[in-house]
Amino acid sequence: MTRKTYSRREFLTGRAATGKAPAPLDILILGGTGFTGPEQVEYATARGHRVTLFNRNKTRPDFFKGRVDQLIGDLNGDVSALAGKKFDVVIDNPTTFPAWVRNAAQQLKGNTKHYMFISTISVYPDNSKPGADETDGLTPLPAGLDPYTTVADDAKKYYGALKTASEQEVAKHYAGIHTIIRPGLIVGPLDRSDRFTYWPARIDRGGEVMAPGRPTDPVQFIDSRDLAEFMIRMAEVRAFGTFNVTGPAAPLTVAEMLGGIKAVTTAGAHFTYVPADFLRANGLQGWRHMPVWINPEGATAGFTRRGISRALAKGLTFRPLAVTAKDTLDWNKTRPEAEQKTLADGAIAGIPASKEAEVLAAWHAKQKGAP
Repeated sequence: MTRKTYSRREFLTGRAATGKAPAPLDILILGGTGFTGPEQVEYATARGHRVTLFNRNKTRPDFFKGRVDQLIGDLNGDVSALAGKKFDVVIDNPTTFPAWVRNAAQQLKGNTKHYMFISTISVYPDNSKPGADETDGLTPLPAGLDPYTTVADDAKKYYGALKTASEQEVAKHYAGIHTIIRPGLIVGPLDRSDRFTYWPARIDRGGEVMAPGRPTDPVQFIDSRDLAEFMIRMAEVRAFGTFNVTGPAAPLTVAEMLGGIKAVTTAGAHFTYVPADFLRANGLQGWRHMPVWINPEGATAGFTRRGISRALAKGLTFRPLAVTAKDTLDWNKTRPEAEQKTLADGAIAGIPASKEAEVLAAWHAKQKGAP
């Protein structure tokens, strides 16, 4: 069978562009060539907006050369390329450190009508309450940690706290004209974290697939294209405020997710659900080894049940799971060999086939020995 080849645009948009915006905007995207940024560029230009990128031009260099304006600089250093520039909207994708917001504000404060910041639901320290909304408490920086002198090693250790501090920095410089977007797990083509990609790739191999927890356990995630399109539409109407942005609109179970992914494959996979306590006893963790899923009890009972009613009221939409799964699987098959190996080894997310077989064998042995 001949495999269809996909253009970059097909992978980025996933569907035909929808209509033109009521009025064109001058949009500055900080970053713009990583994961969500390219989707923003594609949707914004399709809607008729003028786009400028500001980045180091190191991640996918010249990715949109000739299609958008490119300003080269570093949020952690030289931002002089922004001097004297004015924009209707600034979209801040990459910032983790408050100093980056402060540095950019040296040039952008007073020169934009709207600042949009991608934060994260990791700003919430309490994940025990299903349905918690944007008013939930946030993670403070540890006492004695200077938000302006943090280093790269702090990004992982204090991720939620640094994002909280960055949100506060945004509010300080762009009071009354800012939007905070708090996504959950972002998935889809171009995602190198493998946190969703593991499942389409694994299910496409067929056979017995180890599934986590119970079939009714909840999961939440959002296609990067849905996130990008929502943000551009929010920019068009200058919608300010704070929004949890994950999905889908109605609760989704892990069984529905895995079954939906299986539906776009032909390998005939079948699932064996292994309880959370057995996974843990065999050294496997939710999210890291069993991606997307996390044990919906106790301290993590609300992690995959965040309230999203504010975003839904503002028009957040979701493409079908089948589209996300199929596009992710097709994109994954085009990845470089080294990335394919990383995924197969479970180096970032998921587990290698040998570990899966080992735990499944142990689970079946336990079941046979049960009274």
